[in-house]
Amino acid sequence: MAELARLGGAAGALGLAAVLYGPSRRVRAGGLAAWAAGCGLLAIWLAPSGHHRAYAAAAAAGTVLAAGIAWLLRRVPWLLPVAILACAPARIPVSVGHTSANLLLPMYVVVAGAALALARELLGGDERTRELGRAALPLALFVGWTGVAFLWSQDRHQGAVELLFYVLPFGLLAVSLSRLPWRAGWMTALYVQLAAMGLLFAVIGIWQYERRDIFWNPKVIVDNAYATSSWFYRVNSVFYDPSIYGRFLVVAILAALVLVLFAGPAAAWSALVVAAVTFVGLVPSFSQSSFVALGAGIVVALAVLWRRRSLVPLALALGALAAVSLGVPQARHRILGKAGISTATGGRSNLVTGGIELALHHPLLGVGTGAFQHAYGRQEHLPGFRPKKAASHDTPVTVAAETGLPGLALLLWLLAAVLAAPFRGNPLLGPTGRARLVLGLALVAIVVHSLFYDALLEDPLFWGALALSAVAARRQAVA
Repeated sequence: MAELARLGGAAGALGLAAVLYGPSRRVRAGGLAAWAAGCGLLAIWLAPSGHHRAYAAAAAAGTVLAAGIAWLLRRVPWLLPVAILACAPARIPVSVGHTSANLLLPMYVVVAGAALALARELLGGDERTRELGRAALPLALFVGWTGVAFLWSQDRHQGAVELLFYVLPFGLLAVSLSRLPWRAGWMTALYVQLAAMGLLFAVIGIWQYERRDIFWNPKVIVDNAYATSSWFYRVNSVFYDPSIYGRFLVVAILAALVLVLFAGPAAAWSALVVAAVTFVGLVPSFSQSSFVALGAGIVVALAVLWRRRSLVPLALALGALAAVSLGVPQARHRILGKAGISTATGGRSNLVTGGIELALHHPLLGVGTGAFQHAYGRQEHLPGFRPKKAASHDTPVTVAAETGLPGLALLLWLLAAVLAAPFRGNPLLGPTGRARLVLGLALVAIVVHSLFYDALLEDPLFWGALALSAVAARRQAVA
């Protein structure tokens, strides 16, 4: 069954590639069938033993619910991004094979509904293709190569998890989202939803910091108990990981920043208040990667606003930041002292350099999809099959190690196309131009965050933002 699951994972990814870039309706319908078959084989292999009746009942109930979602999406297509955003924080601990994982279970019901709706459109004669624009080809090639790399993965279980719960479902969502008709009013509704969610999560985070009480994550609870400073207490709000909590709040803050810069006085002041409260909730996450992502988003926003005039003030700001950082003895010691960058980055720089070494040892094919943690542990002689200390924190390094230089080249091509789409030819006029800027800043923040925390392909907001960017760019191109 394991070898059949390998073939199923590769077939599902290649089927998704056909859905993304297929030249005709028939090719895309065949690809969707292969995608569904691949998902089914992976799910059967990963399903824990026992409780077959409970799983069958859950599958039946999920199918009925997915059919209802597909019916709704046929009538109100923009309910899809609303549902995706609402489900983004809902990670539920479940058993997968012989391990446990925190998975977006409600999101997968939405995926099933979107797949049924897409199948109905393709079988009904819808001839649209390549809705993701310039990102369609690199995304199709990257997804296909990731699936093929699963065939030689040194960690079949983790590779199957990565494909079944992230790449295959979120890639399908990207296709479904990219087929939406552009509606500026619905984008406004999405912003209101994002702002409300960010504000709520921030208030919960502030409450956790005041009460010294967090949810879900035992590791963070232990780390907080042994913190050397009384003011240092990491919170995670409703999320499992503080860094993912921080990433979500950064996206909400950057969306508010666009309103502050471009909206009328009433909307701008309201957005400023929301951004301020959300930032207060971000602070006790103590997520360095989130603060870097926020800074990158702000720099890009100012560069877009001021164009060439932004170069001098931004250069002065970066110079002042470097001078202040090196002027603080503790910071200077952490960066330039004997401990060096490894201590300053909490040991993540060692993971990066070790991951690069792993990629150089397997330059053509990599160690296989999902196998970074296992292969890095073997390389560094760490105990255990999948040691926790070997968890990657940098997406490009992970991709290079798992899928080789071909995978890294495809990822860089994809990111170049994705990051260019919201900004290319965007005059920032009207709600569509500003919505494109919001989506672009979100993509910048998520990509920068993934350089320090990984989890790029595991974030549904990344897939959603790249798809909606294509919809907005297409709309502005024909306007």
